Amino acid sequence: MIHVILPQHLRTLARVGSEVTLEVEGPVTQRSVLNALEARYPMLCGTIRDQVTQQRRPFLRFFACEQDLSHEPPDAPLPDSVVSGAEPLIVLGAIAGG
Repeated sequence: MIHVILPQHLRTLARVGSEVTLEVEGPVTQRSVLNALEARYPMLCGTIRDQVTQQRRPFLRFFACEQDLSHEPPDAPLPDSVVSGAEPLIVLGAIAGG
């Protein structure tokens, strides 16, 4: 099972607690986790990544195992500790401003 921690605004939209648990088929990548997340919570479609280009939204970041995975290729394997369920994949809302 893959654990995903969502930012508050997405938790509210999906009506979930801070962490969701997903079953992911095949290789565990950012793309496969986001596909499983959007399949289970269709109201999140288009909120984490663009529906057409599938690119990450600008003000969202992905972290796991104290590493920023935001600029990793979407089909790169996630760390083993995320795959085993020991560590969560964290979707973090970035803050901008002056």
